Amino acid sequence: MGDHPAQMPYRPGPAPARTAPRSDAAPAPVVPRARWPEGRHYAALDLGTNNCRLLIARPQGSGFAVIDAFSRIVRLGEGLASSGRLSDAAIERTIAALRVCADKLRRRNVALARSVATEACRRAANGPDFIKRVYRETGIVLDIITAEEEARLAVLGCHALLEPGDGPALVFDIGGGSTELVLIDTRHAVPTILDWHSAPWGVVSLTEAAGSGTPDSVYARMRTLVKDSFAPFASRLRAPLGVPRLLGTSGTVTTLASVHLGLESYDRQAVDGLIVPTAAMRGVSQRLSAMDLAQRSKVPCIGSERADLVVAGCAILESIMDIWPAERLGIADRGIREGILRRLMQGRA
Repeated sequence: MGDHPAQMPYRPGPAPARTAPRSDAAPAPVVPRARWPEGRHYAALDLGTNNCRLLIARPQGSGFAVIDAFSRIVRLGEGLASSGRLSDAAIERTIAALRVCADKLRRRNVALARSVATEACRRAANGPDFIKRVYRETGIVLDIITAEEEARLAVLGCHALLEPGDGPALVFDIGGGSTELVLIDTRHAVPTILDWHSAPWGVVSLTEAAGSGTPDSVYARMRTLVKDSFAPFASRLRAPLGVPRLLGTSGTVTTLASVHLGLESYDRQAVDGLIVPTAAMRGVSQRLSAMDLAQRSKVPCIGSERADLVVAGCAILESIMDIWPAERLGIADRGIREGILRRLMQGRA
């Protein structure tokens, strides 16, 4: 997986100077510094197929303290599977969210930021034009990153939540347009990636591909599509030594964990770092998949915003649990943005 340049300090106006991309060869593991530079604000923006998320933080000891955050469902990839393009409506929604992010970056006097775009922009024919328009209208420079780097950043951002253990662990990120599966060796401070796989199914793309029908028939189609896309990776997996460890980072796993806990509203402190029996997550997934849209809309922590997409997330999650037979699932409300922040504060892209 290649290194990519960090975005220069945020400032509207002429495009900031950019460092030339380095080799695509896998970088050596980064040894975390004991302390990071104090007194600076850093920002990470992750524009996915479904969500736009911003995190602004300052170094604190060997970690960082969040000073501002923003998250909005924008559905940038809506209709992309059929048209091959980002729609005008999706672009307008996304730019409106990015204007909010730009305002926060200005007000927080961010010293260094990196903004990345993932599957929707990778896949869309008009992705490069969208990136240019974002810069013209907001001053934000978006890097369209590879699926490989997306997987690496997600692991870097959340691996600390893995349960202790021997043998490889599987970390996954269910996105809007794709799902990344990463097999890692955790014997060192910074995990080594042993194998990875990017499937073209996320909650938006899978929902659109599965079409309509009875809840059972739609869910069965979803499960088949995901199983087939995971097959090359599943064939390379060997039975893990010791107790299989599994960690998920995405809106899907945090939402399903919230339903498992019976929360009336989302509570990050209750969810981030939670360990849930995989059997319980299967039960939640199967109950939700059997409901119709109206029923799912009434479930706390799902509501109307997520009711149409959560079933695809359930199908992807069950398929992951099929190929990696862990008895427990770790839940991470952290990922790409935290990975970006760590790299920026370590002086890397």
